[in-house]
Amino acid sequence: MAETSTRSKRKAVPAPVEPTPEPVAPRDVDVGRLKERFGYVLRRAQIAVFQDFFASFAEHDIRPAQYSTLTIIEANPGLSQTQVADALGIQKTNFVAMIGALEKRGLVRREPSPTDRRTYRLFLTPKGAALVGELHGVAEAHDRRIAELVGEKTFDGLFAPLRAVADGLKRPPEG
Repeated sequence: MAETSTRSKRKAVPAPVEPTPEPVAPRDVDVGRLKERFGYVLRRAQIAVFQDFFASFAEHDIRPAQYSTLTIIEANPGLSQTQVADALGIQKTNFVAMIGALEKRGLVRREPSPTDRRTYRLFLTPKGAALVGELHGVAEAHDRRIAELVGEKTFDGLFAPLRAVADGLKRPPEG
């Protein structure tokens, strides 16, 4: 005679169901010690600044790296693509694609270097120069909004310490 297991005679008991937590607004989340971490706070500020930048420059279809590129070319006509990419910390492959897009829009022109035909020098077109002039006004308004949030004196005082961090952390730590 076959023995029946006690397991087959028991009814399966469903696992307790955890209550679904109420949705929490991101601002209501306790970030713990992150609020004391410079990198986290700096990144959150950067996200907020970039969101305002995107909204401000949307009418011109310009991204932060594009504005920075146009500004550097304006201040340094004839720099090579490598020089501009290095100044902005942009990978050369990404930079070449961005310059191609700006060139297609008629904002930038590339000219072969007279001393090295493999190198291209960058210049603003008249259309690019006119646009960058407008963009500087948009950037000024964007910066004024930030200055209003923290106060003019604090805003002006942010640049030197942030530059010191950027420059100081470029080198590997001593040890």
